[in-house]
Amino acid sequence: MTLKKHISVSKQIFIPIAALVLLAVFNLLVDPAFFKISLGHNSAGDPVLTGYLMTILDYGSEVAILAIGMTLVTAASGGQDISVGAAVAIAGSVILRILVGIGGDGSLRAPIFVGFLAACVVSMLFGAFNGMLVAVFKIQPMVATLILYTAGRSIAAWINNNELPIVTDKSFTYFGGFIPGIPIPTPFFLAVVCIVAALLALKFTNLGLYTQAVGINASSSRLNGINPVFIKWLSFVLLGLCVAVVGLIKTSRLSSINYSVIAKDIEMDAILAVALGGNALSGGKFNIMASIMGAYVIQFLTTTLYKFNVSSDALPAYKAVVVILLVVISSPTVKDKLIGLQKRMKQQKGGGQS
Repeated sequence: MTLKKHISVSKQIFIPIAALVLLAVFNLLVDPAFFKISLGHNSAGDPVLTGYLMTILDYGSEVAILAIGMTLVTAASGGQDISVGAAVAIAGSVILRILVGIGGDGSLRAPIFVGFLAACVVSMLFGAFNGMLVAVFKIQPMVATLILYTAGRSIAAWINNNELPIVTDKSFTYFGGFIPGIPIPTPFFLAVVCIVAALLALKFTNLGLYTQAVGINASSSRLNGINPVFIKWLSFVLLGLCVAVVGLIKTSRLSSINYSVIAKDIEMDAILAVALGGNALSGGKFNIMASIMGAYVIQFLTTTLYKFNVSSDALPAYKAVVVILLVVISSPTVKDKLIGLQKRMKQQKGGGQS
């Protein structure tokens, strides 16, 4: 079987691969040093790998983790959760409240695992709240999650009495930085764990099948014994679990939190990753790995723009252009025309060889 048969415009994975190749070629032509990786040392004196590619691997892992949950939410509900960034702020605030408390000296009052576990519970509860609004009350997902999007950062500030707790324990920085002796960013390993867990869940349970069935036709899935309300609700709960992991990474990077800035606009990157992965934003069939690849492509784009001194305020405009292109390319009309063009080219090639 040839490579051309593997890579087809009808396959979801084609779009993120094409985008990745275009970005790689562009950077290779403009500045080959973009791909340089060197061994340096961090502020603690530990050897670490540095370079633009490592930045992509590091920060792209946050989006990749969120893209897992966002893909399930999109596939099951036919909508997106826009409260992810605010929920990350809440998760991070919970972690800091458990670990150092209000007015503490920065030393750990509880194990880091306990703080993370508390963040998981809180994030999943907020996910359950969003899921209830969507699945039970049948509110459109973006409207339902607008509540937490609006109030989430205020809730995060309220949890710590609007203070900015600081963790002084060095071990807390490992989750958002580097583990001593390992030169690869820890967020990448956390992303790998989440990806493996998601793939195992999809392989050994009916989660993937039920999610697709509900997303394609909730009424038909109900007739086949599937509970669409539970599946939609569960997808939001699982996204909450992904949010808790990113909350740990974000607070670990600074050993503190900034309620108004932390994870700002990260929900847009997660949604864009799902779209770039070729998943239908209206729900139904999905591909987790395509979304994850889309997440790293989004970070590739972001890092490229930063490299060329594009201000952070202008980034959303560039990403908006990408969204427009993705929506057009992934539209049924364009897909049908591309598939038809591919078939005609194969027929012409076959006729020329005969």
